[in-house]
Amino acid sequence: MTLTFIIFSLITSLILRFSFTLINRRRNRTTAVAFFHPYTNDGGGGERVLWCAVRAIQDESPDLDCLVYTGDHDATPQSLLARAIDRFGVTLLSPPKVVHLYKRKWIEETTYPHFTMIGQSLGSVYLAWEALCKFTPFYYFDTSGYAFTYPLARLFGCKVICYTHYPTISSDMISRVRQRSLMYNNDALVAKSVWLSRCKIVYYTFFSCLYGMAGSCAHLAMVNSSWTKSHIEKLWGVPDRIKRVYPPCDTSGLQVLPLERSAEIPTIISVAQFRPEKAHSLQLEAFSAAFKRLDSTLPKPKLQFVGSCRNKSDEERLEMLKRKALELNVNEQVEFHKNITYRELVRLLGGAVAGIHSMTDEHFGISVVEYMAAGAIPIAHNSAGPKMDIVLAEDGEQTGFLAWNIDEYADAISRIIRMPEKERLLMASAARKRARRFSEQRFYDDFKAALRPILCHVSK
Repeated sequence: MTLTFIIFSLITSLILRFSFTLINRRRNRTTAVAFFHPYTNDGGGGERVLWCAVRAIQDESPDLDCLVYTGDHDATPQSLLARAIDRFGVTLLSPPKVVHLYKRKWIEETTYPHFTMIGQSLGSVYLAWEALCKFTPFYYFDTSGYAFTYPLARLFGCKVICYTHYPTISSDMISRVRQRSLMYNNDALVAKSVWLSRCKIVYYTFFSCLYGMAGSCAHLAMVNSSWTKSHIEKLWGVPDRIKRVYPPCDTSGLQVLPLERSAEIPTIISVAQFRPEKAHSLQLEAFSAAFKRLDSTLPKPKLQFVGSCRNKSDEERLEMLKRKALELNVNEQVEFHKNITYRELVRLLGGAVAGIHSMTDEHFGISVVEYMAAGAIPIAHNSAGPKMDIVLAEDGEQTGFLAWNIDEYADAISRIIRMPEKERLLMASAARKRARRFSEQRFYDDFKAALRPILCHVSK
C-alpha cells in the first residue's frame, strides 16, 4: 500500500511539474524563430539550408529575432555569423542568438547500438524539452529532421515549421529489409535471418506509424525534392501543408568558373560528409577499378575526398577510407580534405572534370548540383533526387551519368577521362545550365512564398 502511494505520488508530481512548465512557458513565449539544429558544425547541405533560412527570415521579417539551438558549446553569435560566410558564402544581416544544449548525446547514433531510429527519435524529444524550457519561441523551426519533437513544440504553444531533407523512415527502407538487402542500416546479421528480418519489418512499420503521427503536427513542412515530397505526403498525410522548396545551391558563385580544365591530371571530386550512407568506400573501389582499366597513354586521374566530420564515428570512417586507399594501392592518387573553407571548396571544384556521388536514395543531392554548376560532370547514384530532379537532359543534351554499382561507376569515370575535350565541354555546359534551376535565389523566392502565410501577422 505504501509503495503504491509513493509511485502514485511520484507520477502525480511529474505530471504536475510537466503541466506547470508547459503553462509557464506558453505564457512566456517570445516572438522569435528558433531553429532546432543541434549540429551547427556539420558542414553539409543541411547547414547551408539553416543559414539561408535564417537570412531569408531576416529579409522577410526584420522584426523577428532568429535563434539557434545548438549542442556545439563553442558556438557564439559572432562565430556562427562568420561560419555562415566562410563555409557557405551566406551573409546574415545580424548574428543569430544562441541557446546551448547539453543533452545532445541522446541523439548520437553511438548511444543506441540497437533500435537506433527509435532511440534517436525519443532522444530528440528529450533534447527539445531542454531547448524549449530554456527558450520558448513563437516559431519552432526544425532544420535537422527531428519530427518527434513537433508534438512537444505544439504543446509549448509554438507554430511548428520544418525543412525536411529526407524521411527518417520510408517504404524503400522497409522494402530493402523485406528483400534482405545488406546496407548501412541493415547489417549482415539481420539480412541473413528470415526471423530477424520479419521482426525488423514489424519494427519499421510501427515506427513509420509513429513518425507519421509526429510529422503531421507540423503547421508547415518544406521538403527538398520530388522524392522526399512523395514519401512525406504518404507518411504524414497532410499534403496541403507540404511544399517542395529546392535547397539552396551556390550556383552563382560556381557558374563563373571556367569550364576548361587541366588535361595533365584529371581530377574527380567527392563532396560529402563522412557519414556511412554516403558510401565513400564504393567510390574508392570504383576509382580503383577505373584506374586499372586506363591505358598507359592516358593521364592518371586523381580522386579528392572533401567533407566534414561531425563526431568520432565520422573521424573513424575517414581513417578507414585512408587505410582502404592503401589496400587498393591508389593512395598516391587519392587526397583527403577535411573541414575546409568554402573558398577552398570552390577552388577544388574549379579544377575537377567530374564529381562523384554514391548515396542510395539521396533525398536531393546539393553536391551534385554544385558539381554541375562548377563545370564538373556529375556521376551520381541512379535513385531519388539525382535521378528524379537533377541529372536530367537539358535542351536535349546529356548532363551527366547515373550509376548503380561499382562497375557502372568505374565505366562512367573511364568514359569521362577518355572523353574528347569538345564533348566534355558540351556536357559540362549543359550540366551548368541545368544547375541554374536550383539557385540560392530560387530557394529564397520559394522559401519566402511558403513561409508568408505563417508569418503574415509579423510586421515588416
